[in-house]
Amino acid sequence: MDENLALVKYEKLSTKEKIILYFFLYAFIGWCLETFYAFTVFGHFVKRGFLFGPICPIYGFGAVLLIINLSKIKGNNFKKFMVSMVVFSVFEFIASWILEIVFHQRWWDYSDAFLNIQGRICLSFSLLWGVIGVLFANIIHPFIKKRVDKRISRSTLKVQRILLYSFFAILLVDFIASCIKNIT
Repeated sequence: MDENLALVKYEKLSTKEKIILYFFLYAFIGWCLETFYAFTVFGHFVKRGFLFGPICPIYGFGAVLLIINLSKIKGNNFKKFMVSMVVFSVFEFIASWILEIVFHQRWWDYSDAFLNIQGRICLSFSLLWGVIGVLFANIIHPFIKKRVDKRISRSTLKVQRILLYSFFAILLVDFIASCIKNIT
């Protein structure tokens, strides 16, 4: 019996499940950052993002893209910078384009910025994405990953999966409700 308990304790989420977990975590952190930024600019709470709930998927997807693309690059900060800059800029352009096509809205507009492309991306933010990517790969994600690994090792795989798939179900309902609200 003790051997079975030991095996349950050490089971872990699959790599794909951890990526999904990081998506939710960074999407929530992104929502917090957006909310804090808006509060400091406007002096009051401003609903940020597309969804009703406290999550900005663009941050979650961006973090997942960085995790996948930068995990193979060891130690070369210039390469991390360039990959981050390109990946984030392409992602930001595509996300802006899709949001505008589907919902006829723009969530950001860099039209007044130097060297912008259709107001969807611009040089200054592309450079910022490169810097953020290096910081993310070298400091932010290792810090978060260490804490996540420590936390999830304290619960059984069954509890981990129930929480993960519950988050996914809640996001799906929120996404559908938000789409209905923004399309009509």
